[in-house]
Parts: sequence; structure tokens; C-alpha cells
Amino acid sequence: MPKVSIVEKRIFEIEGFQVDIVKDGKNVRGDMQLPKQYEAERMTRNSMTVGDWKNKFQSQFPGYDTIVYKNDGSIANGQTKLATVRDTYL
Repeated sequence: MPKVSIVEKRIFEIEGFQVDIVKDGKNVRGDMQLPKQYEAERMTRNSMTVGDWKNKFQSQFPGYDTIVYKNDGSIANGQTKLATVRDTYL
């Protein structure tokens, strides 16, 4: 079972943006265990929104949510396209 910090790192490597995994509105510590690794092998389409991606994440990790960050540390809202979020990291 992978640690939260490893899953967050894998999401950054695949998706190209930083996330925090949260449960019940609280950030989950990096040394906590998750039941499985993030399953995506390729980046999610740029045309999807942050909200769509969060739904995808929640289907893999029921009971958990994420906070998606832009490069400046601000939180990306649910209607922001993933392309816009990724562009902040260039």
C-alpha cells in the first residue's frame, strides 16, 4: 500500500500539477497509507476541468478528495481547464 506522499508525487509526474489529498476536509499526512496507487498511465486530457479530474480521482479513491494547485500556490477552482493549470507550471 503506497503512502500519500508517493501518490501525490505520481500524480505530479503524470498529470503535471501539484495536489494535496484530503479526507473530511483535512489534509492527509504524507506518511499515511492509501489502498492503491494512482492508476493513470497517461495525462488526463487538457480539455477536462479540474472538477472532472477530481471526480476521476474520487472514483479511484472513494472517501478522499484533492486540492489542485497552480504553480503560484493558489487553488485551481473546479471550472478551470487542466491545460490552464498545467500552463502555470511552464
